[in-house]
Amino acid sequence: MSRSDPSDCRHPARSWVDNAVRLIEADTRRSADTHLLRYPLPSSWAGDVDVALYLKDETTHITGSLKHRLARSLFLYGLCNGWIREGTTIIEASSGSTAVSEAYFAAMLGLPFIAVMPATTSPAKIALIESQGGRCHFVTESAQVYAEAQQLAEETGGHYLDQFTNAERATDWRGNNNIAESIYQQMSAETHPVPDWIVVGAGTGGTSATIGRYIRYRRHATQLCVVDPENSAFSVAYRTGDLDAVTGVSSCIEGIGRPRVEPSFLPGVVDRMVSVPDAASVAAAHHVSNVLGRRVGPSTGTNIWGAFGLLAGMVAEGRSGSVVTLLADSGDRYLDTYFCDDWLRAHQLDPAESVEVLAEFERSGRWP
Repeated sequence: MSRSDPSDCRHPARSWVDNAVRLIEADTRRSADTHLLRYPLPSSWAGDVDVALYLKDETTHITGSLKHRLARSLFLYGLCNGWIREGTTIIEASSGSTAVSEAYFAAMLGLPFIAVMPATTSPAKIALIESQGGRCHFVTESAQVYAEAQQLAEETGGHYLDQFTNAERATDWRGNNNIAESIYQQMSAETHPVPDWIVVGAGTGGTSATIGRYIRYRRHATQLCVVDPENSAFSVAYRTGDLDAVTGVSSCIEGIGRPRVEPSFLPGVVDRMVSVPDAASVAAAHHVSNVLGRRVGPSTGTNIWGAFGLLAGMVAEGRSGSVVTLLADSGDRYLDTYFCDDWLRAHQLDPAESVEVLAEFERSGRWP
């Protein structure tokens, strides 16, 4: 008697989940890894010190941002835990790039997707989410998004992806082509293959958790720096040890910074935190956009500001090495905000002083 294929006995619900995982994996295989770009630092001020800055270009994901990785992991996490089935309504608390990427994966699997967001969300972001087949559900206060998303999931019998809790749980931090493993593989043939620093921002905390854990797991000498914008609770928690810290104010830099410490943020894997003024993030985003010849988003500006400071410290110490940070998303998403002079004036964001700091860094390699 011949043995039958075990798949022949699968319950129809399992067959749908198996196919959903296959679709996500097939999409991943069709996508090349994101580029690692070498930033053109001036050679004149380094002298005998050889320093290099690399940018992991997450804008090349099909949904245009770092959050594509997170969305993929959250869907696989929900599918493999039995929380997402055929017809499940997918709910998320997000008004930004995470929702855009999650709407993409929901559409791929034929699932309805609802993004819960403040009513003040820009029309451009709403349009991006809707272009991927998602629906937007609005609340009056940003702090309401968590409870409203959970309530919607209960009312619809759906699944709340909950990026802020599950970001550090859903990603396989030991490897499996996560962003940390990808960085080290791409750096392997460089002059300084093990970076002195990797610099990232924290929105959910998931990216810093993945990279910080991987560094320790692989016993690399790299240190992890998390850059944090004004009004974010993460830097307060890191400085005081109070994981219940709240600021009650939303960050002005989209994609990073939170008014509360999210469950996925793991301060124990962070070696240094740097608080970056909002105007400095904007100035650095404009600066890098000019250097690269294409716009980058404001959280990339935050990353760059932190990376430049670390590089200047290495130059001052006469220490050669490399620094890696992320191009998180495209600045084309922010034409009516961070790249609009009227919007910057309305939000009292004057980058002039920070522009001078950046110019001095490019001229001399020095940092305030």
